[in-house]
Amino acid sequence: MTATTSYKNTNNQDWLSGNARLINLSGQLLGAHIAHAGLIMFWAGSITLLEVTNFDPNIAPYDQGLLLIPNLARLGWGVGADGAIVDTYPYFVIGLLHLIGSAVLGAGGLFHVFRGVANLKDADGRAVKFHYEWNDPKQLGFILGHHLIFLGAAALLFVGKAVFWGGIYDSTIAEVRIISDPNLNPVSIFGYVFGLSNGVWNPLGMAAVDNLENIIGGHVWVGVACIAGGAWHITRPPLDWAKKAFTYNGHAILSYSLAGVALMAFTSAYFVAFNDLAFPPEFYGTNRSSFAGVQYLLCATFLAGHIWHALQGKIQENSSGVISEEDKVQTIVAAFIVLAIVVISLVLLSAFPS
Repeated sequence: MTATTSYKNTNNQDWLSGNARLINLSGQLLGAHIAHAGLIMFWAGSITLLEVTNFDPNIAPYDQGLLLIPNLARLGWGVGADGAIVDTYPYFVIGLLHLIGSAVLGAGGLFHVFRGVANLKDADGRAVKFHYEWNDPKQLGFILGHHLIFLGAAALLFVGKAVFWGGIYDSTIAEVRIISDPNLNPVSIFGYVFGLSNGVWNPLGMAAVDNLENIIGGHVWVGVACIAGGAWHITRPPLDWAKKAFTYNGHAILSYSLAGVALMAFTSAYFVAFNDLAFPPEFYGTNRSSFAGVQYLLCATFLAGHIWHALQGKIQENSSGVISEEDKVQTIVAAFIVLAIVVISLVLLSAFPS
């Protein structure tokens, strides 16, 4: 008999009603997602235009507190010799395009919330294909597949910018260049995942990459893998082991998403702190510890959300409102792993100062 611990579960989520009330309304939840994307686009566009308006070419971008212009500059737009920003017009265009995109997304979100069907199962045409039930692994995999394809396409667009459409900024030579020969060697590329850089173990892992050929080659692999994985999930249901290993309800799915975002924040923190190729000092400065600290804080926040929603998912899975001792042990193990990551991060930050 499996030991269990009871938790009071009143299902009173009034304080989360903005999200919780849409859990079982696939059409309106889609509208909320589209509206959120519109808000993100609006923020990106408006802040870019604000930075363009206040940009001073005589002061380094990092000394002006700029956030988005450095990101556009490292992609090769508006940059001249020695990393000097010589043309802000591309930033103005990009900011304006984001504002236009935010208006389109906002209109789409409002349509799905106020005019569209509450549940996509009641929709006409192809939209009905995207209705889901939280306990239907096949349909959730179908939707995951489409997300993966979009992520893969974004990765390959970045590759296209570096290889075909103007190149990107290379801090090792202080100029923009075309990456004409990306490294596609799987031993080199996937070695970074296991902490191997040029065949030698490096505690920085992927953040130890030291040339743009490897960065762009890695994005080729990521793009192809995401698109292939997306096609698989669209056409195939999850394997039996996945059906047994994962919990299928709203809280659980959100917890998995938060875990993925936390991993991205953690990875980003290392690149910010230690990799001058991905975050050129010309645009971001040499001491980026505070920037990295924000990434670590976001990582911790997302991990906390992951654990909370994972536990809520387990409680929801059991109608009696109980959670097994096995799940409690897994939670404790996860907490120790998080603590270990924090300790290792602090050690690395001390050993490899920016």
